[in-house]
Amino acid sequence: MESARGAVEEAKKSFPEVEGKWGDAGLDDIIKDPSVPGVAVVLAGQIQVEMALRLLKAGKHVIQDNDEAEKALSSYGPLSSANHGVPIWAVAENYRFEPAFVEGRKLVTEIGDMMNVQVVVEGSMNSSNPYFSSSWRRDFTGGFILDMGVHNIAGLRMLVGCEVASVSALTTHIDPTLPPPDNISSSYQLENGCPGIFVMCVSTRSPKACIFWRVVGLKGTVQVERGNVDGRHGYLVSKFSTDGKCTSSFYPFSGVTEELKTFLHDISQASSDHVRDPRLSFVEGARDVAVLEAMLESGKKNGAVVTVKRF
Repeated sequence: MESARGAVEEAKKSFPEVEGKWGDAGLDDIIKDPSVPGVAVVLAGQIQVEMALRLLKAGKHVIQDNDEAEKALSSYGPLSSANHGVPIWAVAENYRFEPAFVEGRKLVTEIGDMMNVQVVVEGSMNSSNPYFSSSWRRDFTGGFILDMGVHNIAGLRMLVGCEVASVSALTTHIDPTLPPPDNISSSYQLENGCPGIFVMCVSTRSPKACIFWRVVGLKGTVQVERGNVDGRHGYLVSKFSTDGKCTSSFYPFSGVTEELKTFLHDISQASSDHVRDPRLSFVEGARDVAVLEAMLESGKKNGAVVTVKRF
């Protein structure tokens, strides 16, 4: 409640007419208010789908987090965002809208056949992180690995432009302050036959923890690395050519803004034949989650190869 009230006060700085609504009565007011065409559901993963369904049935367009994307698809398919003439049900995944990954995807098409893909994620989930004490993430199947890693998988799929076919993974639980597992090392094969690795540590103590995606091709290498330039957080996108040259560009974070702009644009065109942006579809979200779930399943089976569920 405290954070919600803080958000209202922050919003009032730009939109003085903003009004906070609280509890069941406030939710009913929002549902009945014809001036509210769309709602962002920012709640614990376990209750997002239930809340989204209630809003959708009331005719509201909805955007929500992607942890429960598969459940959403199976529980209310007729109202998925793929259909026209019904409320939009979108899944939020800002990595698909980050300019760095959009540019990275273009560059990957220039480096020839892919030979190897590497994703390394060194997280910093400790007591100083505001998400550390989030009880729903600790009770959520897959815990922080799923909640954090699903975004990194979205970045992987965005860059390579094809699906992950199968995985083999080993998982461990090292930090007793975190729910298991908190480390995962996985090899995988893309549908185009290219092999790759995905390594994630939920919490590292290194002050220079790294997060990067690297695609090695016959004609060069593309790397997207999280970083900070002149106090701005974002991604450094680099292309290494076979002649030894390297070109790099830095892109500040803007994925959340871009995905919300896209959602609002889709709402404004909902009554027309406008084709909604597929990056917001639940199918994409479910495919991200499916890769992590396959890795977690493989970890429980001591590295057995697991085929990724198709959607």
